[in-house]
Amino acid sequence: MPPALILAAGLGTRLRPLTFCRAKPALPVAGVPLIVRHLKGLARQDVSDVVVNLHHRPETIAAVVGDGTASGCRVRYSWEPTLLGSAGGPRHALSLLGDRFFLLNGDTLCDVNLGELLDTHLSNGALVTLAVTPNLATERYGGVLVNPDGWVTRFAPSSNKQRGLHFVGVQLVEASAFEPLTDGVPTASVGGVYDALLTRPGQVAVHHVDKRFLDIGTPADYLATHRSLDAAPTSKEFSSGDRCLVHPSARLDGSVLWNDVTVGAHCRVTNCVLADGVRLPDGTNLDRHTVVQMPAEAQVETAMSGARQLGDLLIARI
Repeated sequence: MPPALILAAGLGTRLRPLTFCRAKPALPVAGVPLIVRHLKGLARQDVSDVVVNLHHRPETIAAVVGDGTASGCRVRYSWEPTLLGSAGGPRHALSLLGDRFFLLNGDTLCDVNLGELLDTHLSNGALVTLAVTPNLATERYGGVLVNPDGWVTRFAPSSNKQRGLHFVGVQLVEASAFEPLTDGVPTASVGGVYDALLTRPGQVAVHHVDKRFLDIGTPADYLATHRSLDAAPTSKEFSSGDRCLVHPSARLDGSVLWNDVTVGAHCRVTNCVLADGVRLPDGTNLDRHTVVQMPAEAQVETAMSGARQLGDLLIARI
């Protein structure tokens, strides 16, 4: 199987303030970091060589991935001092990849059969083959428009009334699609390189899949995805990571605790996410909030994000 590149460098701005603490792909989803889910899924399908690109909070990804051995594959990293985008990132990583590679978004999940995707790609002779499903949320996701032969003709914005197809964040690409780019220059795929490819017929194809698509774009998405993947979502009032302490008088419903969280006496916490190291004072009542320790870079973001400060904590509505 070809190697894979996981795009994990993004800032995760829509998921703030949680991404002040961890890069989005390092967030725990039902107890397993999102990027580890990707790696184990790739290993199950015999993809043994993986590259992960890094920019924002890279140490949080490296801490849970290491060299990939625990996930069943070899992992190397492509560092981006400047965020290079969905096409600039792959261009920068080409020296670690072969002539053909899988390309995965690090912030979504969809169980695509990679062998079938490879078969479609090879049979079409495409430069890029996108895994797609029917687009059931056109108000949120842009559409991929195709001709009767399955070749992409246009990428429609989310406001467009044409439904099109929904790209699920998994694709197979030829390195030659990115080689003409200048290394180190930020460049987009959709809205950039791929649109240029569409000027020539037979460059970008689609592969249809019938699988559930899970997005971790916002805190609300994160909670929904966590619950959908939890092995026993109805058997626990909350889920927690390592070294968490919850006072017996506290009540937690539908909430997620990361690592090293302490919840004080008589707290009432409903549908919340408490990030690493949060210490919730006695008597705190929260409903549909994210809570993180106040990082230095968050000081200037507080008013912009609509968050509020409680001691050394930053609290924002979901």
